[in-house]
Amino acid sequence: MRIAIVRLSALGDIVNTAVVLQIIHNVYPDAVIDWFVEEAFAPILENHSLINEVIPIPLKRLKKTRSFALLKEIIRTLKSREHYDHIIDAQGLLKSALVALFLPGKVHGFDSKSAREGVASWFYSSVSSIPYDISVIRRNVMVITQALQIPYTDALIEKKTPVFDCSTLSHEPKIALVIGASWPSKCYPKERFALLCDLLPYPCHLIWGSVGEYDDALWIQASSKNAIVAPKMSLKELVDFISNCSLTVGNDTGPTHIAWSMNRRSITLFGPTNERMIYPTPINAYLKSPSHVDIFHINKNDFSISEISPDEILQKVQELL
Repeated sequence: MRIAIVRLSALGDIVNTAVVLQIIHNVYPDAVIDWFVEEAFAPILENHSLINEVIPIPLKRLKKTRSFALLKEIIRTLKSREHYDHIIDAQGLLKSALVALFLPGKVHGFDSKSAREGVASWFYSSVSSIPYDISVIRRNVMVITQALQIPYTDALIEKKTPVFDCSTLSHEPKIALVIGASWPSKCYPKERFALLCDLLPYPCHLIWGSVGEYDDALWIQASSKNAIVAPKMSLKELVDFISNCSLTVGNDTGPTHIAWSMNRRSITLFGPTNERMIYPTPINAYLKSPSHVDIFHINKNDFSISEISPDEILQKVQELL
């Protein structure tokens, strides 16, 4: 059976979808799975033992350059693939639906009420109706298992093994703090991170991914006796690093979600988003600010994450450790 999964971005969404690889192979051990992904995030999937091929799609580069030659090359690449028994758009956006449309085979996706962009459903041969307000991880798994006629239960997710390969495991006690996110309002204030570091029992390694986040990490390190700026890491190195931490505390963003995917302890901090973005477990907890979240109309000006106190986080850390 040849299967194409289209999940282009972002890092957290890819991490939270990759659990389906082991679910598929447990039922169809001979399945050949290709994954179509935005080129910047391809490295986290490359050489995965359950993926036949990772196909990077340079949509962000296309948007930036507006190159007609690049557009033709993307379409040629998609059309040249071998026929797929199943093509599944696990993203539900117009861009992902169009990528899936150019692949040879029938496409399954979310229906118009379930997709993030309802117009995407116009391009599918079959659809799943999955409530938009449930856990995104459940949604990701359900749309794929329904396409492949795999009976869904939460046990498919709860019994997962680590989603990515990890080269080594260390017993050195340390905590990862993920200080950045895609929006400023999703970021716990650096001042509060500095206070938190001084409360925590193990050295705190500050995970960053941009120049601005690096500057914030330097500020936190200078303001705390227990903070260390982590080195610049590739996505593979990031998976290894977080897998070797006793606990990860961070904003609602990809590196924090990696801890869940690797069956490592984590605490996700929410302000303008909520626990729908994760799959809570006994070792994967969260703290939410007091603000109300309308998932259909996210308020990116909701900076209430700052109302979560370092003492609240410390208490949750103590519970997990």
